[in-house]
Amino acid sequence: MRSRCLCQICTCGSDYRPYEIIQQARHAPEDYKPNQGEIDLGTTYKRDFNSYKIQPVAIVRPLERQQVKKGKLDTVPTYKDDYRAWDIQKSELYKPEQSYYPPTVKFGNSTTFQDNYVPWETQPRQSFKPSSVVQRPTVPFNGDTSHRLDYVPYQLEPKLAQPKEVYRPTNQPFEDLTTHRCDFQGLLGATAKICRPAYTRVTQNAQFEGSTEFRDSFQPWEIPPPKVKKVQAYIPPTGSMQLHSTSHLDYVPYQAERVIPIRPISHRRNHHFPFQGKSTTKEDFPAWESCRQGLIKKQQQIPNPSGKFDGLSTFRSHYVPHELIPTESCKPVNVPLQSSCPFDDVTMYSMEYAPKKQEICPASYPSPPGYIFENTNSQGHKFFRKITPAVKAF
Repeated sequence: MRSRCLCQICTCGSDYRPYEIIQQARHAPEDYKPNQGEIDLGTTYKRDFNSYKIQPVAIVRPLERQQVKKGKLDTVPTYKDDYRAWDIQKSELYKPEQSYYPPTVKFGNSTTFQDNYVPWETQPRQSFKPSSVVQRPTVPFNGDTSHRLDYVPYQLEPKLAQPKEVYRPTNQPFEDLTTHRCDFQGLLGATAKICRPAYTRVTQNAQFEGSTEFRDSFQPWEIPPPKVKKVQAYIPPTGSMQLHSTSHLDYVPYQAERVIPIRPISHRRNHHFPFQGKSTTKEDFPAWESCRQGLIKKQQQIPNPSGKFDGLSTFRSHYVPHELIPTESCKPVNVPLQSSCPFDDVTMYSMEYAPKKQEICPASYPSPPGYIFENTNSQGHKFFRKITPAVKAF
């Protein structure tokens, strides 16, 4: 049987001790080496394919001839006319009866791996981390960069100032007439009358009672003051804080060579004549004088009304006012319910509650029941082996 530590047998977690985590070595992948030579893109289909001339296929289907018969159609098919049902007898099973029955007792024998397995003690690996001693450089810092060394200043040409075009306003006056101003005619009408019925408020002479069921039935309980948790005073750690990082301690400076610029040589031409700002579009497409188009008004098809406007709607003409009848209140009388019987405080939880027996942790015993002590490792962990019950042979 495989031996188990006391930490694994414990069920309450009081004897738990963390194990030391050891990182496993990572497998380094092999470098990819491409095959030499050129790839052959030829296939068997390209090599053995022979093209043939394709000709249109001649239609072999005969012409459709419609035969019209004047007799009565017989809708009974040949299958229904000639089919006869046969009696099928059920075949007997030739499957042999099951003679093997699996055992009901649990198998308790140990395996070869569990008997021959011996745990080995792990040994700490040698650290190949470089030393944390800071090596200060003796050469002074060189602040020259590639941009400062290779930068060539050029003299910029003066910009030509182009004159701005003068704004020329139009000579025609602005027409501010709109379709609404031209077609709108204000008509005077009488103010609308309110057809809403008079509001009759339903009032009661009884005084409003402000008591509720919660106020009548509620009994105040004494609430104990909350417990104040004592906070431990903060004790700052002694000593100075180390602000060194791993990158700062393990960094090794290297002497790097200056990068040679690969930028091509600039063949710049200096032109002294002024820049011509005219393009082909400006020369071939001059500005045309545009005139504002006049308003296009449609002829009025519906004539304007001549008589006085009647402000009476269909709702106002057909509306019949009715007398408001107040609804009867079906609310019960606010009287507290009192009973002489004592209060029944029995609940389903108190009737069906069954207390469970508290189990004792097996690690609290000097020797856990059902286990035999084997050994103690270098870290102080005790290992036990489980006792397997003897099983009789079949």
